[in-house]
Amino acid sequence: MSFTNKIGVMSDSFQVGLREGLQKSKEVGAEGVQIYAVSGEMSPENLSTAARKELKSYIADLGLEISALCGDLGGHGFQDAAVNPEKIEKSKRILDLAVELGTNVVTTHIGIVPDDVNDPIYAVMQSACEELGVYAKSLNAYFAIETGPERSAHLKGFLDTLSTNGVSVNFDPANMVMVTGDDPVEGVKILKDYIVHTHVKDGRQIRPTHPKEVYGYLGYEGMTHEKIAEMASSGASFLEVPLGEGQVNFDAYFAALQEIGYKGYLTIEREVGASPEEDIRKAVQFIKKYRGY
Repeated sequence: MSFTNKIGVMSDSFQVGLREGLQKSKEVGAEGVQIYAVSGEMSPENLSTAARKELKSYIADLGLEISALCGDLGGHGFQDAAVNPEKIEKSKRILDLAVELGTNVVTTHIGIVPDDVNDPIYAVMQSACEELGVYAKSLNAYFAIETGPERSAHLKGFLDTLSTNGVSVNFDPANMVMVTGDDPVEGVKILKDYIVHTHVKDGRQIRPTHPKEVYGYLGYEGMTHEKIAEMASSGASFLEVPLGEGQVNFDAYFAALQEIGYKGYLTIEREVGASPEEDIRKAVQFIKKYRGY
């Protein structure tokens, strides 16, 4: 198998500052970067028009593209009607920033979609995603839900209720095998009409875990990336591991992406580990083997 998909890196995975993370992304052989844009210097309210132009130029001068921004606001996602207006507004500003910086994808977690479509939380999430989907579509952009909190078929059912594909999917195979035990290959085929960005990550499930333990739920604690990283490194329930050492069948996963005609980025995310730079460098080479060069 050979493919031409570009390789991206989550620059925050290096756990250094923004500029150094961008430089390291280039050094390890990536062609694109995904950047968190929810707080600090990358938060939309902290980036002036001039700063946006300068950052875009800086990234281009490194020979990189932005594969996506991460607009994950954590907490309970969009399950809480009381805080949704503020979160929707912030998400729109992140979408604006993405387009200004030259990408049309913002990835996020929206909270676990309830199993019961009659659950009031389902309608609250539906309303928020409908508004964001329409707004993203007006920018020719995508607000992309990361896979993991629910099985692929259920996520597709939720997406099918929305009026546009402005809300789409950031496909993460490791989240699926680690938490729900879902099959990423089947997931790609089920969600094929919605996949606009992917993560390349590997993991192993140690014991079955209810998604609420990982991703939170309204009425329970909210989601934080710090908590997920701690769980993924402790190995009590699941373990995030370097590419090729987990339960993701990358031969079949990459083949499935080619089968559905996916042309977007394969973006490496490494949320744990003592030597992320080394793991990311190896991950780039791991993907390049499939590209044949």
